[in-house]
Amino acid sequence: MDATRNVIIDCDPGIDDSLALLLALNAPELNVVGITTVCGNVPTHIGAANALKVLALADRLDVPVYMGANRPLAVDYVSAQDTHGDDGLGNSQIPEVTTVHPAQDAVSFILETLDEDPTTSILALGPLTNLAEALQRDAAAFAAVDQFVLMGGNYKSHGNCSPVAEYNFWCDPDAAKLVFDLMPVPIHMVGLDVTRKIVLTPSLLAYMKDINPEMGRFIEKITRFYFDFHWKYERVIGCVINDPLAVAYLVDPTILTGFEAYTTVVATDDLARGESMVDDHEFWHREPNSFVTTQVDVMAFWRQFLTRVIGATEPDLTTVLHQLLAVGA
Repeated sequence: MDATRNVIIDCDPGIDDSLALLLALNAPELNVVGITTVCGNVPTHIGAANALKVLALADRLDVPVYMGANRPLAVDYVSAQDTHGDDGLGNSQIPEVTTVHPAQDAVSFILETLDEDPTTSILALGPLTNLAEALQRDAAAFAAVDQFVLMGGNYKSHGNCSPVAEYNFWCDPDAAKLVFDLMPVPIHMVGLDVTRKIVLTPSLLAYMKDINPEMGRFIEKITRFYFDFHWKYERVIGCVINDPLAVAYLVDPTILTGFEAYTTVVATDDLARGESMVDDHEFWHREPNSFVTTQVDVMAFWRQFLTRVIGATEPDLTTVLHQLLAVGA
């Protein structure tokens, strides 16, 4: 892998998107050339404002932010503000960034960036509306993309907004289906089967605050609402942080394992809306279009996150992680 990989991050910040942005911005292997926002966890303009808040925290306001789709392709828009708070950051009331402002037309930015550097990787952390629109406009622009990684879908795990569907695919099922149908490079699907293993526990949070008080307090502030939601609805002590795992996988693909398969998405507004259908037995006899991740090295993920975002160092980190993850098991 090249020392530095250019990447566009398409997202809907969102608590876990914000943690993912922090990881990407602190990964020397990645050069974030732009952030595009889509309606998902929160409306597009709120997501863009949250992206700027994260960029300000990371001292990276040089990274441009572009706003994209305000609604799904066909279905009505349903946000996840019940999970992420009205402001998308756990009702933390973090001040708005006023020194820079997001730009318009995320789709044009994506296509223009790929025209300049066709190998730019794409990391999709929200509903796939922007990318579906870009593919409909010019699918050939994606032909040389180095890696296309998305957080979304589920293989064997149950859904998180219906018995069968993960939120990003459920929010805009038509876009998800179009992306799997039209994307000319393999789609690396980091779904709920693996992200549910990444739980930020009170013990991990306490460790973060001890090592890096400023960053730890920020993470505590935005995840407190998330902790309460997970306990109320799932009886989880802590919170699942889905999106950072997709970033970690782009940085280090050995963190996840899985298999190649043909995958499609149910694009109808019925009980199966947004279901990701993985043909693991080659029933349809179609060429694989995806790499479906099924197993995760939890220790490797937290080592990457804590060293990059929090500044934790060895030799004590491995011992500490064994203790913290044992407590959170």
